Amino acid sequence: MKFWTFRLLLAAFFLVPATLFAQGERKDKQAVTYEELYDEPYSINKLFVHFQPLYGELFVSNVNAGYGIEASYYLKDRADFKAMVRKTYSQKFFDFTRDYAEKVSSVDNDTEVFNYFEFGGTYHIKDFEKSSKTKMFLYKKSYKGNKWASRVPLHAEIPCKVRIVYGARLGAIIWDSSTDLGRALKEQGLTNLDLRNTDATVTEETFQTLPLQERVPGSSVPQDVKVFTNLSSQSLYVGASYSWIKNVAVNFDKHEEGVDDLILTAYADILYAPFFTIDDVVYTHKDSQTGDKIPGRTYTYSVSPIKNKQLGFRLGIEGKFNRQLGWAYGGEFGYRPSLAGRSFYALLKISFPVFGTQLDYKVESFGK
Repeated sequence: MKFWTFRLLLAAFFLVPATLFAQGERKDKQAVTYEELYDEPYSINKLFVHFQPLYGELFVSNVNAGYGIEASYYLKDRADFKAMVRKTYSQKFFDFTRDYAEKVSSVDNDTEVFNYFEFGGTYHIKDFEKSSKTKMFLYKKSYKGNKWASRVPLHAEIPCKVRIVYGARLGAIIWDSSTDLGRALKEQGLTNLDLRNTDATVTEETFQTLPLQERVPGSSVPQDVKVFTNLSSQSLYVGASYSWIKNVAVNFDKHEEGVDDLILTAYADILYAPFFTIDDVVYTHKDSQTGDKIPGRTYTYSVSPIKNKQLGFRLGIEGKFNRQLGWAYGGEFGYRPSLAGRSFYALLKISFPVFGTQLDYKVESFGK
């Protein structure tokens, strides 16, 4: 008896879900018909101009965020070129190391605003198209508001062409920034005492090296000398990219038009900085009793013991849409040429609006 009871329960276990799925079959899940409006992955805009209201960069040498402008130009199926500029909005929003240095720095060095410039191009080694498919969500105007938000949208697979581009990348990067030199010294196993005075006329032992501590006005306890300086880098990059380009639109029967016009690029670069500069530290010694600066006791200390990293790499992805007015996104991470141990970074950026144009303003004319 128990055996038959077990078999009945097992049958019911499998039968009930099957019945529920059968009853839950969506009534609107029906075949759709469509008309192709265009499918032209080679007919994309030549020029895109990006306005980036916000980017964020977790750079170990200086966490920063701000705005940017970017432009990209496509020269037929031969090459494409790109230029960009990024800057922070202000010291407080958000140039982290610069803001921190203005508040606690013990040295006389001016703080540098974070600036980033990049110029480069991609040569299309292989540029071809092949057959593919795209998924387009089915939407009706009656789905507005909560009705659209509460439903799982249906989609249809549409045959289309996809353009594939294998590219070789080459370009230049220029940036400068403030940085916390005290952290760099610590990570490299050094201290302030490794920064030697460059003035050969100084003979007093206490002024031969940057002090570890100093008396601060209003404090009875000596505090660590907080050292900040500025970096600047002029580097080159060489790498490879892989792009997918779709530019297809269809007109669905009983649904809104569907469009897939994404231009997606993944890339990998090697970075090399033949020119990398770290500003020497300028420091005015302070009275051991009052903490006031001593006139005539301002010296320059060499940062030559600091090691820097001239090689780096990055991996990234960028996406934009082939429209007159659209948006774009991008992200990358890697190791940027910088101070040894402080070169990792990760970047996210959003562009809106993005203006696209064919740069074709010629019209036909006919004589009467």
